[in-house]
Amino acid sequence: MNKHRSFWLEEVAGDAPDAPPLEGSSRAEVAIIGGGFVGLWTAIRLKEMEPACDVALLEQDICGAGASGRNGGFLLSWWPKLASLTKLFGPADAVQICRESQSAIHEIDEFCQQRGIDADFRRGGWLWTATSRAQLGAWEGVLRICEKTGVEPFQRLEPAEVGRLAGSPAHRTGIFESSAAVVQPAALARGLRRVAKELSVRIYEHTRVRAFTRRTPITISTENATLTAAKLVIANNAWAASIREFSTAIAVISSDMVVTAPAPEKLATIGWSPSLGITDSQAMVDYYRITRDGRVAFGKGGWTIALGGRIGADFDRHPVRAREVTADFHRYYPMLSDVPITHDWSGPIDQTPDSLPLLGYLDRSQSVAYGVGWSGNGVGPSVIGGRILASLVLGKRDRWSGHPLVGRRRGGFPPEPIRYLGAHLVRAAVARNERAEIEDRRPPWWAVQLSKLAPAGLEDKD
Repeated sequence: MNKHRSFWLEEVAGDAPDAPPLEGSSRAEVAIIGGGFVGLWTAIRLKEMEPACDVALLEQDICGAGASGRNGGFLLSWWPKLASLTKLFGPADAVQICRESQSAIHEIDEFCQQRGIDADFRRGGWLWTATSRAQLGAWEGVLRICEKTGVEPFQRLEPAEVGRLAGSPAHRTGIFESSAAVVQPAALARGLRRVAKELSVRIYEHTRVRAFTRRTPITISTENATLTAAKLVIANNAWAASIREFSTAIAVISSDMVVTAPAPEKLATIGWSPSLGITDSQAMVDYYRITRDGRVAFGKGGWTIALGGRIGADFDRHPVRAREVTADFHRYYPMLSDVPITHDWSGPIDQTPDSLPLLGYLDRSQSVAYGVGWSGNGVGPSVIGGRILASLVLGKRDRWSGHPLVGRRRGGFPPEPIRYLGAHLVRAAVARNERAEIEDRRPPWWAVQLSKLAPAGLEDKD
């Protein structure tokens, strides 16, 4: 039975033969679980730092088939998380982390040019908008922190300019951050896969890891094989939620996308800036951009949650949720409602309570490193994750192994089934709250209060 694939993955289908699965018994110096952005960047940095290091990467599907090939293709910095970062690490480290995330966007552009990766990198900036009265000023807290720390990554825009850039007056006002870009995410992931193979990383696809030990030598068990390694890197994002050490650290939530048929003439007519990434300020955030051939790619995060990290078929595709995403698209762009929807899909997000990633060692033996919890904003920051994980695995004492993000406390969500039941109550409240706000009505008191229990999102809102 064929797997349901995203538009992005369909566009690059057949770019390379699938790698064979791991069979029998073998050894490696470093094993990596996960063939998405974090795993691939880690493998590449390991080989750049130590070319002789024997690296084996295990992917349960094909590289890029997880969140890396199903997201919106937004390369965003962490400037909208400056308030959270400041609270965790203080203003100096927070600003440095945001600057690193901004540099990561430029680094991806340079890497693609140097390595011949056609990922359709386009730097058009990011527009953080308000589409209802309740969303107005959602960014004011972040702007106050920016002013206090002496940085100016955001530009205030007049309402008319926001509507002009976004191509729709449904966007009432907003702020602009110029360093952001968009990419074809599956093309980027597949390009990283090619580079990793050129660097002699051993890639095994269709290889699902069933279990692993925690001490050196580490034994990784798959369906049909075992791999023994000195070090292990966990980089399988949402699928890490099934690992006991992350049981209360990560909640798996869905993100759903639709893509339209090409309509470049209509998009030119409404004036939507073609390289611009846009989000609104809902808790279940809408995010949208234009593809290279003039399609609209429109997504919405936070619709459902997995029980105990079990990622089922409804995280590949969910027609009901796709119709809800389409409704939001048509609400913002009624003039495009006659453009057919040609693709829809879902994907899992490894959500942490503060929407910032978890990086470090699994225990004091320092045999197993991890980089998970990217919370829907890992396309750009995964560059940082790859550098951190490579330094941790190689035992380096540098800026990356000593990074402020390393060693943060894991946990924060309640155990199952409390988390699952509670999350659905909160999600229902958020949906009720946002339906009222869309119509500029006052939401019920209970919905407002329950909505406050939702984890932090892509942006720190006032």
